[in-house]
Amino acid sequence: MDLVRLGADAWVVAAERGGARSVLGIAGPPGAGKSTLARGLVAEVERVHGADSAAYLPLDGFHLSNVQLERLGLASRKGSAPSFDVWGYEALLRRVRELPAQGIYVPDYDRTLHEPVAARHLIAPAARLVVTEGNYLACDLPGWREGRALMGEVWYVEAPAGVRRSRLVERQLAGGRSAAAAEAWVAGNDMPNGELVETSRGRCDRIVSSIGMDMLRRRQ
Repeated sequence: MDLVRLGADAWVVAAERGGARSVLGIAGPPGAGKSTLARGLVAEVERVHGADSAAYLPLDGFHLSNVQLERLGLASRKGSAPSFDVWGYEALLRRVRELPAQGIYVPDYDRTLHEPVAARHLIAPAARLVVTEGNYLACDLPGWREGRALMGEVWYVEAPAGVRRSRLVERQLAGGRSAAAAEAWVAGNDMPNGELVETSRGRCDRIVSSIGMDMLRRRQ
């Protein structure tokens, strides 16, 4: 993976809107390497174009809280498309596009608390490129379609199913699940979610392989 080249291509997305902010979406199934690529792109753009020239906006910050998931009967389907506040996400993307001189706080997901947390990231007023990443960004579903329309481009990150499964089990183990529980969660939730995401591949502007991103992950 040539991060320098990808960073340059990402900046082209920003340049297309002149002085306004642009949004680059990074879509793909769970475990594909979306957050690793998105963070890497932000760091590369800032290396070339200066601090705060790019910013990170993770969809995971729009997970519904565990209380709401329990209320909706979605606790066992956490990470599925209905378990996100898609309209809140779309509204934040609209603010990002329409208020380019405003600093905007962005939520994230805490894998220790297993809950979304407010205002972990800041999109600085100087940011011309916002890189957002999440599973469903290119899905042809209510809310996701509207969010997709606010993105200059969406890139799809792919990885072999076996690689993704291994990464996802490792993530669940790090989050405190037993080996058996981690395998069960990935098989019954993450991989089926990935099947839905894979249907959106053709709606993306570019396909990026995550092979080689593990090295990037270790350097961060």
